[in-house]
Amino acid sequence: MSIDVFGLRTFLDKNREELFRTHRELCLIPAPSYCEDERAIYCKNLLESFGARGVYIDDAKNVVFPYGCKDSRRITVVNAHTDTVFPAETPLEYVEENGVVRCPGSGDDTGCLVVMLYAVKYFLETGFRPDGGILFVCNSCEEGLGNLKGIRKIYEDYGGRIARQISLDADYNEIFTGCVGSARFEVTVTTAGGHSFGDFGSENAVAEAAKIISRIYEIDVPRKPGTKTTYNVGTISGGTSVNVIAQKASFLCEYRSDDPDCMELMRKEFDRIFGQARSDKVGVEVKTVGIRPCAKGVCADEINRLADIYCKAAQTITGETPVRKTASTDCNIPLSLGIPAVCAGAMLSGGTHTTEEWLIRDSLITGTELISSYLCEVLA
Repeated sequence: MSIDVFGLRTFLDKNREELFRTHRELCLIPAPSYCEDERAIYCKNLLESFGARGVYIDDAKNVVFPYGCKDSRRITVVNAHTDTVFPAETPLEYVEENGVVRCPGSGDDTGCLVVMLYAVKYFLETGFRPDGGILFVCNSCEEGLGNLKGIRKIYEDYGGRIARQISLDADYNEIFTGCVGSARFEVTVTTAGGHSFGDFGSENAVAEAAKIISRIYEIDVPRKPGTKTTYNVGTISGGTSVNVIAQKASFLCEYRSDDPDCMELMRKEFDRIFGQARSDKVGVEVKTVGIRPCAKGVCADEINRLADIYCKAAQTITGETPVRKTASTDCNIPLSLGIPAVCAGAMLSGGTHTTEEWLIRDSLITGTELISSYLCEVLA
């Protein structure tokens, strides 16, 4: 089935205000990783109101709609994540002015989530039948310490049947064709501590944690041509008071790379630093809080095909050719399993991961036209 451009634009005109209302309502539902329950129920109810049958919420809080998947061994996963980076207590005020929406999480990934939901509505209304099934997923736990829990669950349940994945999680002037792996740790340092005057000279957990952090920032990252490797310490906490030699301090840190060999080199560097910091007076406990794998054994031709179709559709609809990039997304999981996957954009936004996040409201209409056209072309 080729896309009916006139029919799609008529659909968008008809559903324009409803789509904007859905975006506003979703933006005002707090959804930190692991706490997406309310958004999941909202998305399930909305899909069912569109006429979707067989929608369910799985144990990972994914909202799953198998569309034509019953007998198919060639499923395409199309997903957008429901979680945001903001704690539940973050004030959520939705302000629309001069066509720009401002609200934490309005773009990443609520904008793409709304686009996917209305692409589903369009397919249901037109009776689009894909070549192979589509597994539409409003998935949980993409952000930060969510550690891709939602998509991992999809591959546990459907792994042997999935042919490709198209993740919606970006602006439509970019497409991500490669993935960045990461390893994340919570490091806890302990010492005997004591009184700042009476026990002066005793090991201080805050100071020992600072030494470890300093050594991390002395790492000479691998410089393999065509790759990028990084590290970061994101948070630090500990101590009791100004006159107390701290007994405990903790910090969160990570390393990232788009190359598995570089990831292994960084693992050895981090292990060395943690090991050298331990002594009979200094305890160092390292807890792994997140692993995102790199790509392995993927067919580059299929990834390029998926990207080429998207770029052509974007050029036609938006007048711009998307830039191809690499990032850490839900696509890390399929790419690590050798399954072709791309992360495509579906909106125009900015201020990502800040409380000043914004989105151009009409980009949701353009994004829905683009993604609907793209999926029809890929799956016709």
